[in-house]
Amino acid sequence: MADLKTQPTKASVEDFLNGVEPERKRKDAFEVLEMMKAISGKPPVMWGPSIVGFDTYHYKYDSGREGDFLKIGFSPRKASLTIYISSGFQGKEELLNKLGKHKTSVSCLYINKLDDIDRNILRKLIEESYKHMTQKYG
Repeated sequence: MADLKTQPTKASVEDFLNGVEPERKRKDAFEVLEMMKAISGKPPVMWGPSIVGFDTYHYKYDSGREGDFLKIGFSPRKASLTIYISSGFQGKEELLNKLGKHKTSVSCLYINKLDDIDRNILRKLIEESYKHMTQKYG
């Protein structure tokens, strides 16, 4: 069975974020970094070359595939700031409706810039996601 491509690395989170362009995206990334550090109480870790993750959980599918992945995280991608949050926690849709300009996929929240959204709602989304993952996986 193939290993998960995205694995934690020893790369410097700060060095990675300092290389983010343009400056607005870099500032947003550092703001999300501080938000997730405060919410998780865990240090940030690079996952692969471009994802900053906090805390881990172990999953095992019915197929037998299993592994470890980040509980919450983000990536300052070229197109948008991608926030990795869980699906399935109560109140997620209501919070997303109040967030502001964004797009979503299963476990990703895409934001062009933090000024487009309500930062307090973003914090609440991340808090609820982290709480959900911690309750589900320990």
